[in-house]
Parts: sequence; C-alpha cells; structure tokens
Amino acid sequence: MRASNHLIGLLNFITFLLSLPIIGGGVWLSSRANTTDCLKFLQWPLIGIGVAIMVVSLAGFGGACYRNTFLMWFYLFVMFFVIGALVGFIIFAYAVTEKGSGRPLPNRNYFDYYLQDYSGWLRDRVADDTYWGKISSCVRDSQACRKIGRTISGVPETVDMFYLRHLTPVESGCCKPPTVCGYVYVNETMWDFGGGLVGAEPDCGRWSNDQDQLCYACDSCKAGVLASLKKSWRKVSVINIIVLIILVISYVIGYAAFRNNRRIDNDEPASTARMTKSKPSWFNI
Repeated sequence: MRASNHLIGLLNFITFLLSLPIIGGGVWLSSRANTTDCLKFLQWPLIGIGVAIMVVSLAGFGGACYRNTFLMWFYLFVMFFVIGALVGFIIFAYAVTEKGSGRPLPNRNYFDYYLQDYSGWLRDRVADDTYWGKISSCVRDSQACRKIGRTISGVPETVDMFYLRHLTPVESGCCKPPTVCGYVYVNETMWDFGGGLVGAEPDCGRWSNDQDQLCYACDSCKAGVLASLKKSWRKVSVINIIVLIILVISYVIGYAAFRNNRRIDNDEPASTARMTKSKPSWFNI
C-alpha cells in the first residue's frame, strides 16, 4: 500500500498540471465571449472548477507525500464535490448544445443557420430580446462583418470566390442574408434585391445593407451565435472529459492512500489479520 502514496502524489501533480488547461479553456471562452460568442456566463464556473482542482491537487500531493491524514481527508472530501461539479458541467454543456447545426447549401462551402433547428434552454436565452440586445451589440462591436471583406491583388473577390469560402457561423448568419431569400451578391456585406422577388422567410425582410444593421436582427444571426457557442463548448468539453477520467482514477487511489496513512498512524502492521473465528477452538495446536 505504500506505493499508493507515491502514485497518488504523481497523479495529483499531473492533475495540477491539467488544471491549467481547464483554467486556460475558461479564459479562452471568456475571450470569445468578448469577441465572437458574446455570451458571458459559462466561463466563470469552468475557471472556478480549474482553480478548485489546482488547490485540491496540491492538498492531495502534500497529503500523499508527507502522509498527512488531514490533508488526505480534505483532498477526498473536496475532490468528491469537484468531480461532481465537473460531471455536471460536462452534462450541461452537451445537453444545451445537443441539437442544431448548419444546413448545407448547393454550390456553397458555407452553411446557412436557422433558429428553429435549435431548441432548449440555450436557444431560449439567446432568442430572448433582453439578452439578444446585448449579444447583438457585442457581435457588432467585434467587427466580424467588417473583417469578412477580402481582396485578391487589390480586386474584390467575385461571387464564385465568395461561395467557396468557409464562413464562420457568425459570418454566415449575421453578415449576409439567408440564401433562400434570393438576394444578388454585390460584395460580402452588400446584396441587391435582384428581380424584386424576396423569399417568404422572415429574415428576408430584416436584412439591411446598412453596415450597422446587416442581419443582426435576424434569427439566422441568433442561430449563428448558437452554432459558434456549440463549437466552442464542445472543444472545451473534450479537455474536461480527459481531466475527469484522471480525477476519478486519482480519487480511487487517493482513498487507498488515505487508508494507508490511517493504518500507519494507528501503528497497524500491514499483515494484521482482519478476520477472527466466530467460535473458539477446543484444542490448541
């Protein structure tokens, strides 16, 4: 059992190092919340979990290396809740981003996004007028649509070149009208009515060539933000799952180390018998 102390110390050192990517993932989500995803609430629980893992890993490392029973008890007690919080975070992130994806288009390399393809709590939060006012302002301030313009040797790209681009969900949903509307390409953020016929999709009437308006009021823009959030959260969740597996292994071995420390504190030899006979023997051999 002594080997468990060394192993838990090593695992907690590794867990300590893995807490850095979790905190980094939270910081990355925070940076995207200020520029692209524009929804600020999920990064703080993730950063909190990362900091908690870092502190608890240090406690487990010290408890295992110095056979400190109190630190090992603290490690086991707190790590139980940290693991529970991380499991809850992963389940929540996958649950709220389970449905919805872009729709492929003929002769296009980008996708169109529709709000009705999404459902659940996250969709309702993004679609709420109170929240969307702040989110759309953030998307506008990120200059995503102003950065979409591209020139080749000083010449603006043609419509065929534009159709071959891999637009981000926000660029596709917020910076151009939905393809079904039938607008005619002028440049990346300027589209004509063409023959005067516009599709029946509500977003078709919301599109504006005003560079401060574009499709920021469109449901397609809300769907683009949801698609961007889904992509970001899924990337972070992959790291969280790997860390969770290591945490569970560390917790099981930590419990073994905790029992080992208690045995040493009680001066119990490793070979102490744990079972006695229910009845005394009649004969002594």
